Amino acid sequence: MTGTEIPDMPVPAREALVTIDTRHPEGRIDDDVYGHFLESAFFGNIEGGVFDEGSPLSVGDPGLLQGVRADVLELCRELAPGPIRWPGGNFTSAYHWEDGVGPRDARPRRLELAWGGLESNRFGTDEFLAWCEAVGAEPYLVHSCRDVDEAVRWVEYTNAAQETALTRRRARNGRAEPWKVKYWGVGNEVYGPWQMGHRPAEEYAAAAREHARFMRLVDPDLRLIGVGIPWQQEQWTRPLMRQAGHLLDYLSLHLYGASTHLWTGDDYDDVVAQSLYFEREIQSYSQLVTALAAEVGLDRPPALALDEWNMRHLEPAAWPDPLPGDDGGIAPRELPGVTPADRPGPVRVNRWSPRTVGDLVFYAGVFHAIHRTVGLPAPVSMANPVNLVNANGVIVARPGGALRSAIYHVWHLYRHHTGPTVLPSRVDGPARSASVRLGDNRGPDGRLLTAPMTVPYVDVSATRADDGSVRVAVVNRHRDESVRLRIVLDGAAGDTPASARVRTLGAGDLHAVNTLGAPDTVAVRDLGQVEASDGTWAVGPHSVTVLAF
Repeated sequence: MTGTEIPDMPVPAREALVTIDTRHPEGRIDDDVYGHFLESAFFGNIEGGVFDEGSPLSVGDPGLLQGVRADVLELCRELAPGPIRWPGGNFTSAYHWEDGVGPRDARPRRLELAWGGLESNRFGTDEFLAWCEAVGAEPYLVHSCRDVDEAVRWVEYTNAAQETALTRRRARNGRAEPWKVKYWGVGNEVYGPWQMGHRPAEEYAAAAREHARFMRLVDPDLRLIGVGIPWQQEQWTRPLMRQAGHLLDYLSLHLYGASTHLWTGDDYDDVVAQSLYFEREIQSYSQLVTALAAEVGLDRPPALALDEWNMRHLEPAAWPDPLPGDDGGIAPRELPGVTPADRPGPVRVNRWSPRTVGDLVFYAGVFHAIHRTVGLPAPVSMANPVNLVNANGVIVARPGGALRSAIYHVWHLYRHHTGPTVLPSRVDGPARSASVRLGDNRGPDGRLLTAPMTVPYVDVSATRADDGSVRVAVVNRHRDESVRLRIVLDGAAGDTPASARVRTLGAGDLHAVNTLGAPDTVAVRDLGQVEASDGTWAVGPHSVTVLAF
C-alpha cells in the first residue's frame, strides 16, 4: 500500500514529533499486565457468560467443562490472556470454596451477600481451573482472608501432590494431578465497610502475615497479592509493609474511571483524558510502596497489581433498571428526559452499557501508563480489568451468541502486535489544558472531582518485539482531527525506515459499539505496509494505531 491516508480521512493539520531511543531499553513488560477478571454472581460474568448450562452453545460432553459456553471460551483463547482473577471481587469476602467442589447437584445454593442474588455454586474451583487450562491462562484465586485454615486447605486442595484427604477428594472430583495455582490474593478491599471481614490496617496486616506464612508452608512457590488501597495510602500500607511486606509479591490497586454519556450524550474528551489520572495514581502509589519498603528494611518492594480497573458508565439511579439487550447492549426502556445541564442526583453504574470508541482510546492510554512503570522498583506487573465477560466486559455473551466488544481489540492489538521491551520515547505535539476527571471519585455534593492537567493528543508507547522489530503504539485522543507523526529513531531522522506495517483501531462514530448484528463496527484494520509521506505517517482521530518497523 502506498500513501499514508486511511480512506476518507481528513487531511491532518497537526504534527507530532516522536523520538525513540532503541539503544537504551527501560525494562520488560510483564505478560501478566494483559490479565483479566471474573466475578461469580456478577451481572453475567459466570452464569450466562462463561457458564450457561442448557444453552445449545455450551459444551455438552461430561466433564469439568460441561456447561461452559464454547463460543466464549474460543474468544477468550484468542486473546492469549494473562492471569484471570476469580471468584471476585466483592463476592470473595463471603465465599467458601468447599461450596463449589464435588458433584454439582449436591452443592449448596446460598444467598449471595455481595450483589444480593443467589449463588448456585455450580461453577466452582475445578470448573474454573479447567476452564483456565482450556483458555491457556494462569488462574488467580482470591481468598477472603477471614480464615487461615480455610485458605491453607484451599491451597492444599488445588496444589498439593501428597496423598491427603483433600487431594483424594480432588481426584474424585476429576483432577488427580495438582492444579499448581501460582497466583493467590490475600483478601479483597478489606479496607472497605462494604466487605464482609472489613477491618483496620493493623488487623489486616496481621491477618495477611498469618495467611501468607501458612499458605506458603503448603506451597512455597506461591505468588501472593496483598490488599493495597487507592486512598489513605500511607496509613494503610505502612503497617502492611511492616508486618507482611516480606511475604507479599504484589500489592493491589483498584482504579475506576467514570463516563456520563448515558445522560449527557457525549463526554468523549472527559473519558479519554482519565488515563492521565490513572497514570498519576499508579506512579504515586509505586513511589510510596518503594519508600515504605525501604523504611521497613525490605530487600525489594512488592510490585503493583492493578487487578481491578475499568471505565464505569454512570446513569441516574432514578431511571428504570437496565437489563441486557438481546443484541449485546441494553434492553429498550422508557427513560425520563434529562438534559446535559441537569444534575441527575444519585447515580449508579450501568453494567450492561456497551463499550465505546472513547473507552478503547482510554484503555490504550492506561496500557501506555502501565508500560511506563517498567523501570520503577515497584512496577505494575499484573493488571486485570473488570470484567472479561459481560458487565462492561471485553467479551459480550447473550443467548444468541458472543461478540468481541470494542475494547476486546485493544487487548488483542497490544498482546499480539506490541513488544515486551520498552524503549524510551518522547512526544512533542499538540495538547490541550483541561479539568481532568479523577475517575469515579465524588465530592460531598456528588459531583465528580477534577484537577487541571495538560492532555496530550498523542500518546506513544515504543517497544521492541522479540524478533527485533520496533513497535510504536500511538493513541490519538483528538475527537475529530488526524495527526501526522514524524518518528525519529536514535536521533537520526535519516535512519528511520521509510515504511511501516500499520494496524489501526477505531471507527467513524465516537460512540460506535459492536453488537451481534454488527459485530465488526469497531475492529482492527490491517493496512499492510505503508510508506511514509514526507517522512511522516498519519493517524486518524479517536484511534489507536500500531506501526511496526
